[in-house]
Amino acid sequence: MYLSRLLLAGSVVALSAGTAMADYKLNIVHINDLHSRIESVNKYDSTCSAENEAEGKCFGGIARVATKINELRDGIKNAGGNVIVLDAGDQFQGSLFYTTYKGDAAAEFMNKIGFDVMAVGNHEFDDGPEGLSNFLDKVSMPVISGNTDVSGNNLLAGRIPAHTVLDVGGEKIGIVSVLATDTDETSAPGPSVKFEDEIEHLTKKVAELEAAGVNKIIALTHVGFNRDQEIAAAVPGLDAVVGGHSHTLLSNTKEGAPSYPTMVKGTDGRDVPVVQAYAYSKYVGDLTLTFDDDGNLTGASGDTILLDSSVKPDAEILTRVKELGGPIEAVKSKVVAQSDDLIVGDRAVCRAGECSMGNLVTDAMLDRVKNQGIQIAFQNGGGLRASIDKGEVTMGEVLTVLPFQNTLSTFQIKGQGLIDALENGVSQVEDGAGRFPQVAGMKFTWDAAAEPGQRIVSVMVEGGNGYEPLDPAKVYGVVTNNYVRNGGDGYKIFKTDAMNAYDYGPGLEIVVADYLAANGPYKPFVADRITKK
Repeated sequence: MYLSRLLLAGSVVALSAGTAMADYKLNIVHINDLHSRIESVNKYDSTCSAENEAEGKCFGGIARVATKINELRDGIKNAGGNVIVLDAGDQFQGSLFYTTYKGDAAAEFMNKIGFDVMAVGNHEFDDGPEGLSNFLDKVSMPVISGNTDVSGNNLLAGRIPAHTVLDVGGEKIGIVSVLATDTDETSAPGPSVKFEDEIEHLTKKVAELEAAGVNKIIALTHVGFNRDQEIAAAVPGLDAVVGGHSHTLLSNTKEGAPSYPTMVKGTDGRDVPVVQAYAYSKYVGDLTLTFDDDGNLTGASGDTILLDSSVKPDAEILTRVKELGGPIEAVKSKVVAQSDDLIVGDRAVCRAGECSMGNLVTDAMLDRVKNQGIQIAFQNGGGLRASIDKGEVTMGEVLTVLPFQNTLSTFQIKGQGLIDALENGVSQVEDGAGRFPQVAGMKFTWDAAAEPGQRIVSVMVEGGNGYEPLDPAKVYGVVTNNYVRNGGDGYKIFKTDAMNAYDYGPGLEIVVADYLAANGPYKPFVADRITKK
């Protein structure tokens, strides 16, 4: 059936001829990767202060998300239109709200807003199947993920559908979903949860839905923008891909951003719109799809909407946010240090090269265990979740940067194991993967043009006489976080080859807060620890 479903032109907007024949429009309002930003955030994606909120310098927060979704949905419905509200995953993890309430706060607000469907994100597994199971107990909308096989887990079996079909304005809208297959490396689903290739699963599932008479099919994914484009190009029959995971801002007004929607040529020559709406509650996406009488997609248009101070927070939800925030306010507002400048923790920087937040965290790690024979510190860039601006540094800001409750881990490993670990770290830079390594006590050079697995050019280790070449046969002492030490983000070598491992050190956020306090006012820096050939 999909062979007949051709776009009349490869344009972001509908052609006038196509629009004239079309009799059905579907609006998709969507978010992704909210990451527990229940409260509003500043321009660095960290929790916004009351002073900045009063000055109109804050963005997002779940109360603004509610306002904008309600405004869009009500406006479309009042005009007789058709609308669905989707979440492409990763409500979990990222602030003291998640540390305190786990998925309960997210479930409460999602129910209040009235999402139609949510995709499972990788961070929904951060507290194992138990955490996701508790969330599923509380939400009222379907939470789907088709390539995620939970049949072997007693808590999740039968509870995560592969797809759902919505009746919207008398038309059947199929929503299919997939999750990144490396979730076992980036989160904690456990051995009972398995993952099928995204494209293989979607190809089968879309064909099944078409055979059942569903001719409007949306993929709600949590795999990243690059993989979304591959899916759009390879899976017959998809009408759109609404994604998350890579925190990509698509926009028609933001300079340098991919266009919204980004059109990808499908297997049958028709164009498939792909959309995503950044992260952290800052944007809501608004996509309009136009179909003709036969279910052929004839147009796609829209944009992301910035939730700045011009968007008034929903009063009822804001009151509840403040109520839930009361018990954590003392911890969040405690000032631990001063910083002389912005400490850069932006994912676009820390997942592609040396960043000042990476240097702060790895220096803090190394300083904490320097009397234990440890020479090298290693931190995954994906574990750094925000920047910290100049001035007072609060514990809330530190916890926003480091929300995962990781502990310090120490071990010994041969130099060749470190080379292998660095190769893993730079193997997926093109996808913005969180495995990119931030280091202390070490310098390395890598070649972005080389094939993954062959990118490390040189490695130097700091010693008593300055930096010396790493010896592949020598045993080195290393400190990292317990997530990476146990194989997270692809660092399996640290799990299989580590000697004398100890994973139960102090919390990483405490280590960093203590280091900032002892070295204040802190002066952020970069120091050519990581260079590109």
